Amino acid sequence: MSTEEKALNFIEQIIEEDLKNGLPQDKLRFRFPPEPNGYLHIGHASAICLNFGLGIDYNAPVNLRFDDTNPAKEEQEYVDSIKRDVEWLGFQWDTECYASDYFQQLYDWAVHFIKNGKAYIDSQSSEDMAIQKGTPTQPGVDGPFRNRSIEENLDLFERMKNGEFPDGTHILRAKIDMTSTNMLMRDPIMYRILHKHHHRTSNDWCIYPMYDWAHGESDYLEQISHSFCTLEFLPHRELYDWFLDQIFDSAKVRPKQREFARRNLSHTVVSKRKLLQLVKENHVNGWDDPRMSTISGLRRRGYTATSLRSFATTTGIAKRDNLIDVSVLEFCIREDLNKIAPRVMAVLDPVKLVITNYPVDKEEWLDAENNQEDESAGFRKVPFSRELYIEKEDFLEVAPAKFFRLSIGNEVRLKNGYIIKGESVVKDSNGNITEIQATYDTDSLSGSGTEASQRKVSGTLHWVSISHAIEAEVRLYDRLFIDEAPDAHKEKDFLEFVNPESLKIVTGFVEPSLKDVKNEDKFQFQRLGYFTVDKDSSASKLVFNKTVGLKDAWEEKGKKEENLLMNTLKEINKYVKEKDENAAEIILKPIIENIKSIDNYSLIINTIIKNIKNDNNALLFANLVLKHSEKVSAKDFETDVISKLYSMSLKSQLTSVRILAIQNLKNDSENFSNFQTQLAELKNTEKNEKVLELL
Repeated sequence: MSTEEKALNFIEQIIEEDLKNGLPQDKLRFRFPPEPNGYLHIGHASAICLNFGLGIDYNAPVNLRFDDTNPAKEEQEYVDSIKRDVEWLGFQWDTECYASDYFQQLYDWAVHFIKNGKAYIDSQSSEDMAIQKGTPTQPGVDGPFRNRSIEENLDLFERMKNGEFPDGTHILRAKIDMTSTNMLMRDPIMYRILHKHHHRTSNDWCIYPMYDWAHGESDYLEQISHSFCTLEFLPHRELYDWFLDQIFDSAKVRPKQREFARRNLSHTVVSKRKLLQLVKENHVNGWDDPRMSTISGLRRRGYTATSLRSFATTTGIAKRDNLIDVSVLEFCIREDLNKIAPRVMAVLDPVKLVITNYPVDKEEWLDAENNQEDESAGFRKVPFSRELYIEKEDFLEVAPAKFFRLSIGNEVRLKNGYIIKGESVVKDSNGNITEIQATYDTDSLSGSGTEASQRKVSGTLHWVSISHAIEAEVRLYDRLFIDEAPDAHKEKDFLEFVNPESLKIVTGFVEPSLKDVKNEDKFQFQRLGYFTVDKDSSASKLVFNKTVGLKDAWEEKGKKEENLLMNTLKEINKYVKEKDENAAEIILKPIIENIKSIDNYSLIINTIIKNIKNDNNALLFANLVLKHSEKVSAKDFETDVISKLYSMSLKSQLTSVRILAIQNLKNDSENFSNFQTQLAELKNTEKNEKVLELL
């Protein structure tokens, strides 16, 4: 890579600098170090692409090392799933390693630390140790066991290893600096007692090393040149280096820890703990539920390895944590599937269409292009007959001017087939349409070259022949959370943002070419989106998962909600200017309805915050949103923010603002008492009867 002329990210710049300063190229070695306590997620996919991508670019080996130091949470199932995910993404590791491979060496080094006065056994309770450790602004103090003799420490440590003590009785701590400004350096834990069965070492060990102790030393044992991790480990770098200082041999490569920003993805969570909670509490159907941000879930939904690698490349490597909109990921999968997914026809909300002038016993097999983006994909045959299914939403008995689908008296083309004209409908006793009757132009077959076939019509519909259609279960997946950052709100449980519409299951009909599909086969259902065959599918029951729509429906909804709020704010001006009370109420009613219709929590929060300013109309709008939104309440705001809204509103010249502020305060028991003085002052000066009545 060093000879290539390309813009380097800061990670590559670090490597290039080390090579320039004398690190031999053949000493480069990277690693991906997952903890086998859950399934990997989209954030891990980016880390995999980073480390293995560096290995490819620099022709350097990359180890897959499992950080299996906590048997209480780790399982072989997770090991297997991680290996499967890495291979599926298209990467191959050089050596498969485990922290447990080094348990004996880590123990021997720990004994060495004790002998050199660099570690000691602490027998305090966790509560006492937390007090003794101090705070970020207050230095820690030496604990009562910090100066135990080397002999006593060695004896206790061996007995800990032999299983003589119950969990929590003793720990081994490094002896560093209890006054360090970095709290991680205040005598960190190296070992704890844990009587748990380990998935590899069985019951051989009763003590297990902590991550900070095991990680850097494992890097050193494997001669990893660069240990890349996320920004949360930046404070750990000092400890990483201190541990290495104690055992480093200058004849060997010294690992270097460097940090990059975590890629947080909107409308999802990537905390393993929260993902496990979703699984255990049955909000989803397992780790590979297609709504999950796990690699296995994304794969099952229909995401390709190519799309995830493309996402990692597109989002790049950053030095600051950022929230990447999930639409970027969805763009990557659309772009890939557009190239590779065959086009087929499926109807998910069917209504019967009868072409009355088409012969009853006739059927035709029409040519249909498999993928216009791929010339080599060729054509397939699809059956056409007198009775078809079309989507219910593709027909209106009486249509508005810009309805470009089928209606009575209007023409549309059936994809790959004929031009038809709506003639009449059949309805049931409840007035529901059960059958649409149409006629076709016999000379209008698509691709026939006739004058009629080249006639322009308002739209083209997909369809399936009823007599040939195959019934299928179709799982319509959507984003799992309705908020862009569900776990970023201090006063909210992230589960409050679970999208109740994240899965809808419908029975649809697909064309017969799909009868022999296999798990993970991918298709574009024309005009509907991209779908993949689920593992639950069988020869007797086809099951498809919706991967992604053809367009970003969430972006459209988001823009609509933003525009709706902007237009609502404009209506506030009309409301304020209206002198007639009844007319004002008429204007106010749709304003309130608009506010209630907004689902986007973050949008509502930001709208209120933006309108806390010295502007009467803005304050009125902020109070209206706070009062009538069903998604937020006063407790969702920082105290200083909500207090500013109340304080400014109670001083407003607009009576309606003062009224709303008092009403909102009465609904906010936490802050109501803090405004008693200001409310009393207002009562002494207020002249409006409605305000006085509220006071």
